[in-house]
Amino acid sequence: MKILDYKLYYFLGAGGIGMSALVRYFNHYAKNTFGYDKTETDLTKQLEEEGSVLHFNEDVELVKQLLSKYNKEDVLVIYTPAVPKEHAEFVYLESQGYQMEKRAWVLGEITKQFKTIAVAGTHGKTTTTTLVTHILKTAGIDCFAFLGGISQNYKTNLLLGNANDTNAFVVVEADEYDRSFLTLHPYIGLITSVDADHLDIYGDKKSMNQTYTQFASQVQEKGTLIVKKNVDNDLSLKNKRLVYSLNLNTEYSASSIEIIDGHFTYDINSPIECIRNVAIGLPGLHNVENSIAAVTIAQQLGVKGDVINEALRSFKGVKRRFDYRIKSKSVVYIDDYAHHPEELKAAITAAKQLYPGRQITGIFQPHLYTRTRDFADEFAKSLDLLDVCVLLEIYPAREKPIEGIDSQMLLDKMKCNKKFLLKKEKVIDFLKTHSSEVVMTLGAGDIDALVKPIQDALLEVAGN
Repeated sequence: MKILDYKLYYFLGAGGIGMSALVRYFNHYAKNTFGYDKTETDLTKQLEEEGSVLHFNEDVELVKQLLSKYNKEDVLVIYTPAVPKEHAEFVYLESQGYQMEKRAWVLGEITKQFKTIAVAGTHGKTTTTTLVTHILKTAGIDCFAFLGGISQNYKTNLLLGNANDTNAFVVVEADEYDRSFLTLHPYIGLITSVDADHLDIYGDKKSMNQTYTQFASQVQEKGTLIVKKNVDNDLSLKNKRLVYSLNLNTEYSASSIEIIDGHFTYDINSPIECIRNVAIGLPGLHNVENSIAAVTIAQQLGVKGDVINEALRSFKGVKRRFDYRIKSKSVVYIDDYAHHPEELKAAITAAKQLYPGRQITGIFQPHLYTRTRDFADEFAKSLDLLDVCVLLEIYPAREKPIEGIDSQMLLDKMKCNKKFLLKKEKVIDFLKTHSSEVVMTLGAGDIDALVKPIQDALLEVAGN
């Protein structure tokens, strides 16, 4: 069956950022979408408003009742690896022989009918994917996009093109978790970084690198592989590629980088068309580098420099990626999804560049016991960049606790003079009793539930 031929699409983990884009895709084509998620969020509420029927408790009887109205062959169950195999609904659906496919397989099936632009990498892929999409939309190029975050320009993680256009592109974030990106065979493939991560899946960095090399080999023969300089050094790549960097001697790079009125301005060097006086509103040199990657892709599709410059200047970023919640003279509050030591380092360094001399307080929720265990020393080093660090307990997601691995262990490794371990419900009181010039929330767990309360508390303290 073709991916749009099923009569019912049942989602296990419907509210995840990647899964919700698929829910929206099938809703757009007026398909019946039902599903489960562990937690009701603003995103799940939006999905319900768009036509989905969701519930938030494991309820096999409800599932039986729902599926009784459909022939088994007309039902596709889509699940995320974050759903544990002992989940009651998963066990039931599997035991009854329903077709069950991972999110990655479904995304792979959707992309088969379009020219796929796949952005992979342990960091930077969400911003780069969203920026590529914005450039293409600005240029009037027909494209779909499945994003790993909510675009601030478009207020969604799914953008739609013309399904009948045989030349349409689909831009996707290629997720390395669980080797998901191996379902993709892109026309253009980009790899932004290969820092060690998801070692609970890969075991070691060598195995992870081998999987990235396999992804790179799946770029179509007449397509284009694009990699950052250090990725080119780390992977065993056999296919021809374009190489970019921030400011090294590569085909694509930046020069004349300056910060003017809080914005980076720079030139982008290119063998196709150099672009002068580029400005991007995103902080951090890592985002300058992300923009070079996006421009490399855009130029392979014939987008001209003036359009690229316009798109970069109008790009508003991605929700929870250095997301300003308050930006006033008295207090600044930034929310960021950073959950890997390199991401923390990039976000905190960007804040220090923008606000030199101001005290930076970071509230960090570690994500996964295995990641905390595998990178404890690196996490401590990145968090020591903060003036004040507040650690929350580890967000377990799909994992069970590991003996000896907790936030206290991480706190003990840190050298920061002002470090605190708090429960989530104590954070607001802490902020009300400690002076806060620049505040950052950092993490990929449920720390996002604190964003609005923190914003309200900081405004109250500041008298706004």
